[in-house]
Amino acid sequence: MTTTTDKEKTQETSPELANDDKTIVQNYFNSTGFDRWRRIYGDGEVNSVQLDIRRGHQQTVDTLLDWLKADNNLKDMTFCDAGCGVGSLSIPLAEAGAKVFSSDISEKMVEEAQKRAKETLNHSDNPVFIVQDLEKLSGSYHTVVCLDVLIHYPTDKIATMIKHLSSLAESRLIFSFAPKKPCLVLLKKVGELFPGPSKTTRAYLHRQVDIVKILEEEGWTVERKAMTSTRFYFSQMLEAVKGVPAAEPEAETAGEGLEK
Repeated sequence: MTTTTDKEKTQETSPELANDDKTIVQNYFNSTGFDRWRRIYGDGEVNSVQLDIRRGHQQTVDTLLDWLKADNNLKDMTFCDAGCGVGSLSIPLAEAGAKVFSSDISEKMVEEAQKRAKETLNHSDNPVFIVQDLEKLSGSYHTVVCLDVLIHYPTDKIATMIKHLSSLAESRLIFSFAPKKPCLVLLKKVGELFPGPSKTTRAYLHRQVDIVKILEEEGWTVERKAMTSTRFYFSQMLEAVKGVPAAEPEAETAGEGLEK
């Protein structure tokens, strides 16, 4: 007979269960992580590190909204917000007239997003929120967005995720991720030493070249980029579109510097 204690030990020692990144992420955001990130993505009192992360994340969301509004075609455009969290992007997209389908692996995050949407949008049925693993999402959308999700998964897992989301997107894919740079690797190690709520969470950094390669293999071309950097929040955002890459510009004449 297997006791409860035996089962717990089996779960702790089994490589298959211990390395199930999605289960780890789901459990985290349904428990201690939920309260932490609900407060960070809210407007209540937080510590200085969390406030910095809040401002950084909001800057990423605002940059994306600026891109989309500048295109002047948001009304009735279909979006899939994969890994929607508490609805930081989904809700303003719906306010702007887009049709939004939003998902998250965490039931508690989705419940919080639904609550905020009702308060902000006066009980509208847009966005539609569901609890689901992003690799099990189906449907077809003009634009698929996945902000600040890849940081929770190792590089060898994200290719499958990106490819699946690619299959759902008709015209545009937008991702953000924590870029793998020496200074950020060091900062992450320092953050692991912080006590309590300021301690860095389980996080993975990714090389931009690896993300771009996956996108190009799926027929996408990166059109816009934006980097958000604060003291404790770093996020590289890429917008990829279907189509042939633009022609390389002609070399500039002598005396004209090349902008990097």
